[in-house]
Amino acid sequence: MKESEPQTPVENAERRRVKIVLLIILVVLIVLAAFLYWKFNPNRPVDYAEIQEHFKYGSIGSEPANGIPYWIFKVLPEMFPEKLPGQGLASLGLIQEPGRDLPVGFSKRRVIVDRVGLNCGVCHTGTVRDAPNSQPRVIVGMPANRLELENYIRFLSACALDPRFTTDNVMTAIEARTRLGPIERFIYRAAVPLTREALIEQGNRLAFINSRPDWGPGRVDTFNPYKALQFHWSMEHDDSIGTSDYPSVWNQQPREGMQLHWDGNNTSVDERNKSAALGAGVTPATIDLDRLKRIEDWLLAFKAPAYPYSIDAGLAAKGEPIYKQNCASCHDFGAPLVGRVTPIDQIATDAHRLDSYTYTLAVNQNMMYAGYPWRFSHFRKTDGYANMPLDGIWLRAPYLHNGSVPTLRDLVEPPDKRPKDFYRGYDVFDQKNVGFVSNVANEGGKQFFHYDTTLPGNNSGGHVYGTNLSAEEKDALVEYMKKL
Repeated sequence: MKESEPQTPVENAERRRVKIVLLIILVVLIVLAAFLYWKFNPNRPVDYAEIQEHFKYGSIGSEPANGIPYWIFKVLPEMFPEKLPGQGLASLGLIQEPGRDLPVGFSKRRVIVDRVGLNCGVCHTGTVRDAPNSQPRVIVGMPANRLELENYIRFLSACALDPRFTTDNVMTAIEARTRLGPIERFIYRAAVPLTREALIEQGNRLAFINSRPDWGPGRVDTFNPYKALQFHWSMEHDDSIGTSDYPSVWNQQPREGMQLHWDGNNTSVDERNKSAALGAGVTPATIDLDRLKRIEDWLLAFKAPAYPYSIDAGLAAKGEPIYKQNCASCHDFGAPLVGRVTPIDQIATDAHRLDSYTYTLAVNQNMMYAGYPWRFSHFRKTDGYANMPLDGIWLRAPYLHNGSVPTLRDLVEPPDKRPKDFYRGYDVFDQKNVGFVSNVANEGGKQFFHYDTTLPGNNSGGHVYGTNLSAEEKDALVEYMKKL
C-alpha cells in the first residue's frame, strides 16, 4: 500500500487559504441571513411602552391577513385625492395626531415588508372641542364620533377599481416618497397587483352596504360585514340593516356577565373583545393574543373621563332623586336590570339592528376559533336591547343604539318631539343639552352628515322613560347625568 506523500509548505498554505475563504463565506452568509431575517422578519409588530399609545397604534394581529403594504397605503391618498371628500384621510374622520406617521387606530407590523392594519383605537377613540375655535382633545375609549368607516371602505374600493392603479404608477408614487432597496422593490412590485385584487374582492363582498342607508360618522353595521367577510355568505337575499353607534369600551370589569353588544347577544367580555378584533381584520390564525390581552387587562379598570365643564350643583342635586327613580334600576352598576335585555315590544326602539342578528349567525359564531381553548360559546339571539351602564354618558352622544337622538335633553322628550333630522360628525360639545352640536351643516369646507330619522334603521322612537317629567325635572335630570 502506497503511503500518502507529505504536503509541501505551498500546499499547506493553499489549504489554509481555502479554509479561511470558506469560513469567510460562511460568516457572510450567516450575517446576510441574519440581516434578511431582521429586515424581512415575517412577524415583527411595532410596540409601544405606554398603554394608551399601544391602544391607539399597537398591533392586535390584523396586518398579516388584511393589512395593506405600508407604502401603498401611504401613496393612495396622493394618487387618488378626488376619491376623498377633502384633504387626506383626515377628511374621513380619522384622527391624525401631530408627529404620528399613521392615523389613530392604524398599526404597523413587518410581514416581509411593513403592513398597515386596524386596531381597537380606530372605533374607540374620539375627539371633543369646547368651541369651534378650540383644538380637539383626543379621548381614548369613547366612541369614534367622527369616523366614517364606510367611506374609508369605499375609498379603498374606488382606488382599486381605478385603471391608474397599476404596478408602474404605484411604484412611481412610492419612489417619489422613499428609496426602496432592490429586494423591497421586487417585493413591492409583486405586492401591488395582489393588493389591488384583495381590495377589489373586499369591495365586492361589502358591496351590499351601498343598498342600505349610509352609516355616517360614528356608526357601523357590525354583523352584516361579519357575515360577508368571516363566513363568506352571499348577501344577495339579506336586506337587513344593522347600523348602530360605536360603544365606549372603558370600565370592562363590572361588565363581565352582563349581556353585551347593543342587543345583548354575548355575556363574555373576552369573547366580545375577540369578536371585535375579528371586525378589525384579525383572523383566528393571526390574532395576537398577548398584545390584545394587554389592552383587555388595561380596559378592565380604565375609567371614563369626568365631565370637564361646570355643573350646577344645586340643579344636579335636584336631578339625583329623579334619576334614581326613573333610570337607576336599568342603568346603575349593581342594579337589578342593568346589563339585561329589555324586550323590543317594551323598549320600542328601532328594531333593525336587533333583526339583523340572526339565530343562524349566532350558531356560526359559536364555531369560531374551533380547536382553541378560547372557542366562542356565548353568542345567543335575543329579543330586545340591553340596558347599558351610563358611565361617561356625556361622551356617548348621539343616543339610543342607532345614534338617532342627538342629546340627552332630546332623549327625555317624547319621540314625536325629538329632532327629525340633524347633523352628525361635528365634535363641538353642547354643554347645556349634553351631546354634540347637531345643527351645524358644515365648517371650513367640511360637510357634516345629514341624519334622517325617517330612513330604515334610523328611527328615533321608543325609550319613553322620563318623557312625562316636567321641563324643570328634565333639566335637573340631565344636569345630574353629567356626573355619571
